[in-house]
Amino acid sequence: MSGGSSNNPVVIITGAGSGIGAATARRFASHGYGVVLVGRRQGLLDDVRSDIVEGGGSALVVTVDLASDESAEEVVARTTSAYGRIDVLVNNAAYIQTGVLDDVTPELVDRHFDVNVRAPLLLTQACLAHLRRSPEASVVNVGSSLGSIVMPGTMLYGSTKAALEYLTRAWAYQLASDRIRVNCIAPGVIDTPIHATYSDNLEKTYADLARRVPMGRMGTPEEVAEWIWIVASPPTSWSTGNIIHVDGGHVLGIPEAAGG
Repeated sequence: MSGGSSNNPVVIITGAGSGIGAATARRFASHGYGVVLVGRRQGLLDDVRSDIVEGGGSALVVTVDLASDESAEEVVARTTSAYGRIDVLVNNAAYIQTGVLDDVTPELVDRHFDVNVRAPLLLTQACLAHLRRSPEASVVNVGSSLGSIVMPGTMLYGSTKAALEYLTRAWAYQLASDRIRVNCIAPGVIDTPIHATYSDNLEKTYADLARRVPMGRMGTPEEVAEWIWIVASPPTSWSTGNIIHVDGGHVLGIPEAAGG
């Protein structure tokens, strides 16, 4: 950690080692936040931390598997020990493995729901006492356009993201009296390393994904990070319970199938 101060707001970002999480970490750091980088891959997290520290910011790495029962309390304990506060939580970590109904196993179901639903729920719960003390408290869940539309092979991932959208609204309603805002950014097809986890032919996969976007291209992690920053930042303090699609029109349908 470098440059930490209890006077600066603090954000926890899960899945912070690459893609949207890393871009979001850099975005918050540029605004003076202490950034807690959470994930499983120590080397990637260390790289993001180095970038932030070299830029004059403050960052802490917490390496955990968010599917474990102890991870939420460990993240909160490490964060408050280093910074003494929690102001923003970005639930970004996700797991995806494509397949059809015939291929589903109990282990695959458990992994999707443990990482994509259970982990953000338990981490948000663990942060509540600290968020209630923050004048700028905000939770941002990172969903997906696949929480709203069907794409072949993504039923488990999509169902977990639909669940996260529901939780966003439920938490926003419950926590409004505590002045804790909860919003969800739902990206479309973004150029991130997650696609390599389920595809053996990235060139073909990327071409197919771009074809599904009315605006004709994949998005960038930085474009999503900008929206995460917007909904979490003080100027949007009267906004809660929203699901905002940042997807180039992905939820509007595949252009060739839209009938003009």
